[in-house]
Parts: sequence; C-alpha cells; structure tokens
Amino acid sequence: MKNKQRKLRAGLIGIGLKAYWEQFEGLEHRLREYLDVVDDKLKSDSRSIVNFGLIDSPQKAIETGHACREQDIDILLVYVTTYALSSTLLPIILRAKTPVLLLNLQPNAAIDYTAFNRMESRTAMTGEWLAFCSACPVPEIANVLTRLSVPFHQVTGMLHNDPACWDEIEQWLRSAEVVHALNHSTLGLMGHYYSGMLDIATDLAQVSGRFGIHIEMLEVDELSGIRRQITEDAIYAKMLKFSQFFMIEEDCPEDELKRAARTAAALDQLVERHGLDLMAYYYKGTGVAENEDTMSSIILGTSILTGNHIPVAGEYEVKNAIAMKILDLLGAGGSFTEYYAMDFNDDLVLMGHDGPGHPGIAQGRIRVRPLRVYHGKVGSGLSVEMSVKHGPVTLLSVVEDKERGFRFLVAQGESLSGEILEIGNTNSRHIIVQSDSDIRLVRLRRLQAYWEFRLQRLHRG
Repeated sequence: MKNKQRKLRAGLIGIGLKAYWEQFEGLEHRLREYLDVVDDKLKSDSRSIVNFGLIDSPQKAIETGHACREQDIDILLVYVTTYALSSTLLPIILRAKTPVLLLNLQPNAAIDYTAFNRMESRTAMTGEWLAFCSACPVPEIANVLTRLSVPFHQVTGMLHNDPACWDEIEQWLRSAEVVHALNHSTLGLMGHYYSGMLDIATDLAQVSGRFGIHIEMLEVDELSGIRRQITEDAIYAKMLKFSQFFMIEEDCPEDELKRAARTAAALDQLVERHGLDLMAYYYKGTGVAENEDTMSSIILGTSILTGNHIPVAGEYEVKNAIAMKILDLLGAGGSFTEYYAMDFNDDLVLMGHDGPGHPGIAQGRIRVRPLRVYHGKVGSGLSVEMSVKHGPVTLLSVVEDKERGFRFLVAQGESLSGEILEIGNTNSRHIIVQSDSDIRLVRLRRLQAYWEFRLQRLHRG
C-alpha cells in the first residue's frame, strides 16, 4: 500500500526592510524573535513548518521564491513584522504558486504611549514604533496582489494574548490540511450509478481536477473473488468485531452475520490492495448469484470502514463520499442523509438513509437489524439502524457548479429526541436553522474559501 503519511508543508516567512537594520539597533534581532514565536505557535504533529526566515530585500525574495518551490510547500504564511516593500514579497508569491495567508500581527495590544514618549532618543523611539508597524505595508501588499488578481487572505491580531486571532489562523491551516489530504486520497468506485438518479451523475475529470483525488475503478467481481478466499478464522474474527462495534438484535440470523463477516473481511483486503481512502458503490447484482450475495451483505463492513476513517457511500454517490471524507478529516464524521418526510406537528424534518452508518455520530450504539427486502434494491440481509446524536448538527453537500466545478452547500440544525421509524436505516428528527455560531459551520466555510482561492491561484499560474 502506498505511503500516505506526507504532512502538509506550510511555508513561513517574515518580511522587513534591510535599510532599517543599521539604523535601529536591535530591531532585526527583535523581529526575528517574533518570527520564532509565530513558528512555535504554528507547529503541530499534523503539519511541517518550513521557516525561510526574515526576508528583507527583493534579491533575497527571488532566492526564497525558488526555495519555496524546491521545498514543495502547500501554503505560504507571510508574517508582516514591520514595514516592508511590496517588491520584497511579490517574487516569492509569484514563484511559490500556493495560497497566501498574510499575518498582520502586532506584538501587543498597543504601544505604551507614556513609556514611549519618555524615551530620550528619537532614533530609539522610531525603532520601537517600527516594531509595532506590521499594519503599515498591508494595504500596499493588498493593492499589488489585487491588481495582479493574486488571491490572498489576511488575519489581523496580536502576536500574544489573542486566542481569537490564533484560532482563525489554525482554522486556515486545518482547511489547508483537509485540501492536502484530499489531494493525496484515492477514491474507489465499484459498480455503477443507480438507474434514473440523474443528480448523482458526476464528472470524474472534475473530481480529480478540482479536488486532486485519484480514482480507482473497481470490479464487484474482484470483491467476490477475494471473498471466496476468506478463511473461517477471518470470518469469526470479524464477527467478534461486529459484537464490539454494533448492537446486534436477537433476530439477526447467524448465517447472515457470517455472510456479512465474510464480505467485511474481503472489503478490508480490497481497501488495502488499492490503497483506498474513500469509496462509493452500487450494484444491482442481478444475473450473477455470487455478486448479488456479495453486494447484499456489504453494509456492516462498509459501516466499519466508515467508522475507521474510510467513508463509504451507497448509490454510487461520489459527491456524498467526498463530503463524508471532508467531515471525517475535520474530526466530525458523517453519513449519507436525505429528507425522509416532514412532521408538521413537531415542526421538523425526518432525515436519514440506508447503507453505511458512522458510529462517531450515532446516538448510542448502531443497531443491526435483518431486512427481508432492501427497498428499491436487490436482495435482503442485515442493515444498520441509528439516530444522529441529539444536539447541534452540521450538514454538508458537495454540489456541482457549472463555473467552479463544485461548491459546498452547508447548513446547521439540531437533532432532537423522539420517536423515529424503526426500519433498519439511519433515521433522525432534525430542525434546520442557519447560524454562524456553530464552529463546524465556520470551519466548512473557511474550508470552502481556502479551497476556492487555492484553485484560483493554481489555475491562474
């Protein structure tokens, strides 16, 4: 299996003006120390920080621009330490060809005016002022980048004692990590579209071109072939896993559990063989009994994969699988859902879907129930039933857009307790509202903004 442990590589530079260093003693050293503080605050086990140091001249900027490409950075964070020429930054941005985040960070909330005005040397006073002068060149830089149609985003705040500012920076980096992970992901597609569902037909060139996702076309025959080789020991090991992972209802037949366990063990091998990070499937399975047996026993195995960070969507729903992967990368987890029905008495919407469930968002343990028929599909077997955890929920849809390829549709709501339809599917009671207070909604909007300005930057070269 290919190595997928490559971390996001975030480039960091500070910018200043070389002419100041001889004029104002200690200023350069002070600003380099500030840059070290930023470096420390950005560090995380999930990313690598490539610190290019304090750049103070156009000549050094050209060298750093080439170094950014050599170091293969994914995002460039520009810490504006004091006044700096826009020509000191532009060569770096033009060569790096990555999303740019301007950090307009002042060392403290304000200059100590009383202490400042008591300083005996006006030269020393100017040096102190310049240590707080990060905001000064930001309009100049923004002007140049805007005129050149170079996308960027800016974060303004304090170097110290400003959690809101640093949380915003962290959200940008988390967004970059999600996009980076998608760029290094493999999507497995097995089977074909559900006949007549025109909305789910997806342009796979757009999937790879916009998200950078590699796509592997899989054959149901391959999964059936692997399934033939599964040993009895592997089946019972997987059944033990079922008992830990699910709440298995007493009316679930032993032979159905064994059938599902065989398929789950085969799925693990298929995922390992092709290095899959996410998957979408649907297959009628008619005419070939073995394939029908395989596909009608797949739900428990795909639920375990989904709970183990390899989200799986039924009905060949490519866009939904991507949305599930995004939510999983953000640490939230997600399952396929759609509108079931409306409850005008309680002023809410019933939502859910058949197929894989995610234990991370379930209210209690996922139940396993036997079904004599899979509605609208071929076969019968075991299915999973769950409600989404009661409390705030965030909904994400990846939808196609004629101009941008894809866009995100996000909403916030609340999952409520109460009676549900006990039909062996995910089923929840939701009130849908819009609010900017939900952190998951903020993260998704930040992610969409990052993804869009990354595409703008790359496609404009």
